[in-house]
Amino acid sequence: MLTIKRCPTILSNYQEGSEGLGCGRNCLGQCCVPGSKLPLYTFKRRHTIAGEKDAEVAHIPFLESVLLGEWEERMQRGLFRYDVTTCETKVIPGNYGFIAQLNEGRHLKKRPTEFRVDKVLQDFDPSKFNFTKVGQEEVLFRFEESEENKIQYLEKALVLDSPNVIAINVSPIEYGHVLLVPRVLDCLPQRIDHDSLLLAMHLAAEAGNPYFRLGYNSLGAFATINHLHFQAYYLALPFPVEKAPTKRSPWKSEKGGIKIFELCNYPVRGIVFEGRNTLDNLSLAVGNACICLQDNNIPYNVLIADCGKRVFLFPQCYAEKQALGEVDQEILDTQVNPAVWEISGHIVLKRKQDFDRASEDYACKLLAEVSLSEERFEEVKDYILEAVATGEVQTKEEERADFVEDEKFL
Repeated sequence: MLTIKRCPTILSNYQEGSEGLGCGRNCLGQCCVPGSKLPLYTFKRRHTIAGEKDAEVAHIPFLESVLLGEWEERMQRGLFRYDVTTCETKVIPGNYGFIAQLNEGRHLKKRPTEFRVDKVLQDFDPSKFNFTKVGQEEVLFRFEESEENKIQYLEKALVLDSPNVIAINVSPIEYGHVLLVPRVLDCLPQRIDHDSLLLAMHLAAEAGNPYFRLGYNSLGAFATINHLHFQAYYLALPFPVEKAPTKRSPWKSEKGGIKIFELCNYPVRGIVFEGRNTLDNLSLAVGNACICLQDNNIPYNVLIADCGKRVFLFPQCYAEKQALGEVDQEILDTQVNPAVWEISGHIVLKRKQDFDRASEDYACKLLAEVSLSEERFEEVKDYILEAVATGEVQTKEEERADFVEDEKFL
């Protein structure tokens, strides 16, 4: 069994000393949520991936105004562990444009904990911290597909089932940093399934802002809470990985308008999925790839970008190399855990000296430790392409048939 010691990121104010908590504190558990009233945002199911015309539709920014308004209200109430807007940020000179942030508050006063890094799929453990122990004051709203096919926001709506919740991350990396927890009462472990991935992509599309990205870390790739969740925040700069050149990756089918690329000349080897027709098709293709990696015990990270039109998939091996003592000590001393944001080029540094001397060479050296070798990547890429090719996606005719069927209910 391979393990590493690291300080777990505090995502909720109830994370430390949460043992034995439950009823009597308005939590997100089975004891308090059913029958309660929480804010509700409903979205319309999207049949096409948003284009330039869609970005002009007036309702697209509505989610952003609700999310940021509620997030700032929680900031005024003092629910965050520090004020992230005061953290220094700079673009590191060089070809990539890596972004460095000094965030000294994210790891202070935390004890290193041992994490298993050689098993991507682990059972949910109710005795450990999970999001049912979060207080409802940290929840911004529920995020649900509308039964009436319309976008709306209700300040109070009765909860009768297991809700999808958007909650603050109390240790934010950037402005508007939130967590998406699908079906919180179902206590799903940290593993992607098709429904949860599609929900995350709907959130990206609904936000309608290319500077709002969603990220996912598997176990073994720096997820520290084994309760299914995605993270998201706003950063008004392009991520270096979004600018990286790509090359087409041949595969057996392009049914459903999905195109697959490989990153070129980037420190971490990765796969890029682009969808031209529907969120469902893109989500299905990416979901099949993620499930393939999980089933083969390969840690990975996911970045959902461009309002859900592009998804980056990074198989990685940093934690395994760290556990085996194969990572350069100079890199370890910076205490950076290269999860999805760092891999994408937004590097959160915890020490002033590291921030002051941050360079492109350092960033490339860090990310090179994350990447699979060329030989291993080619092997994993074959797994991914086979999983995507054998999955079913809709043809244009099937999409039109579904759309006509849905129109009957409008």
